[in-house]
Amino acid sequence: MSTEEKKNEERQVSRRQLLRTGVGLIGAGIALRDSPVFASEQPTPAAEGESMVGLKFEPRDTVRLGIIGVGGRGTGMLANFLAIEHVQVHAICDLVKEKTAHAQELVEKAGGKRPEAYTNGEHDFENLCKRDDLDFIYIATPWDWHAPMALASMNAGKHTGVEVPAVNTLEECQALVDTSEKTRRHCMIMENCCYGYNELLVLNLIRAGVLGDLLHGEAAYIHDLRGEIFSDKGEGLWRRAPHTTRNGNLYPTHGLGPVSNYMGINRGDRFDYLVSMSSPAKGFDAYRAANVPKGNPKWNEKYVCGDMNTSLIKTVNGLTIMLQHDVSNPRPYDRINLISGVKGVYRDYPERIYVDGQAGEEAFTAIEPYKEKYAHKLWKEKGAAAEGRGHGGMDFIMLYRLVQCMREGLAPDTDVYDAASWSAPAPLSEKSVAQGSAPVKFPDFTRGAWKQRNGSSI
Repeated sequence: MSTEEKKNEERQVSRRQLLRTGVGLIGAGIALRDSPVFASEQPTPAAEGESMVGLKFEPRDTVRLGIIGVGGRGTGMLANFLAIEHVQVHAICDLVKEKTAHAQELVEKAGGKRPEAYTNGEHDFENLCKRDDLDFIYIATPWDWHAPMALASMNAGKHTGVEVPAVNTLEECQALVDTSEKTRRHCMIMENCCYGYNELLVLNLIRAGVLGDLLHGEAAYIHDLRGEIFSDKGEGLWRRAPHTTRNGNLYPTHGLGPVSNYMGINRGDRFDYLVSMSSPAKGFDAYRAANVPKGNPKWNEKYVCGDMNTSLIKTVNGLTIMLQHDVSNPRPYDRINLISGVKGVYRDYPERIYVDGQAGEEAFTAIEPYKEKYAHKLWKEKGAAAEGRGHGGMDFIMLYRLVQCMREGLAPDTDVYDAASWSAPAPLSEKSVAQGSAPVKFPDFTRGAWKQRNGSSI
């Protein structure tokens, strides 16, 4: 191999490391993608003083929206957007034309003008991003597409919301941060669990000092997804693939986002380091043996991601977090959602609380007596409108709050530093597992700005 050939090969390896090439999907259509983010296009780090911390949205009366991906998740979120006043949906993108047409019809039935469709191949989202009549682009596509779509959106001057996890790799985390700072556009992780009734109530309990100084949290995504992941449609078309190449916590943010808010992560504290270990990978093999006929192509897959991944995180201020992930086995749904302080502890699934000095024995009690006083303002004001909507109403509350912040010119509740920090446990857990549970350090995506602010803005 010549010197020039070696250099070309090294450049290609760097590109593959930056954005993993694989099977992608917009909504429910599959396509093989070649990474659209080239080394020459990578943003340079923002200069000192260009942090996105506290940067307010430009106030506007109407939020003009583009949506990339209208499969199951994207369509559900579109319905929530359409239930919020002062929102206009101008553009829809999906590889599956039938899904795009259905989304257009939903907008028209809600009284809006039929949005323009972008269905011309796997990179037509780039044309949507270039429109000059969009304020915010919401991305609900498979994980491998999140980074290139979010980068294209911000580089086109649009504020951006990305479904969870925001990205897969540390390189993608840093690319989001650099681009957000360079373009002065927000990139938010659309973590709906931060807006659940219980999560916001507990946030108010902590602010009021009911649990005292915090010490420890526990978070998880334990969800039996075997049927969905082995399906021949929807997420079944792409979500098994990571289990054949990665071993760690592939989906950390549903549990970690709320606990991060409780602890003020990136707001007076930050993640310092992580250790991680995985159990054997047996659940998918057992499910396949019981449910998939021999000869099906799924029998050619080898699952390497341990069924239960357990990670421990230490923060700079000394707090600890246990973080778990299991989607491969028959277990009841559980995000744990535990937070412990010197005065008491709250734990979900089922919801319960113990506060020092309470009547009775040392036992958990019902959370009901706290609800009237500590229910969050968003749920008091909009709980009725959220009733019956996605995930117990938390989807609606999250989007309502986003629109409120954009219309009133407020800083968003979460920013690009949260998107990066909450997604980073996925690649860091893989690294720790591969190194025999060795500690791995978190980058400081805020470049030190975490020291200058306190508490969640929700």
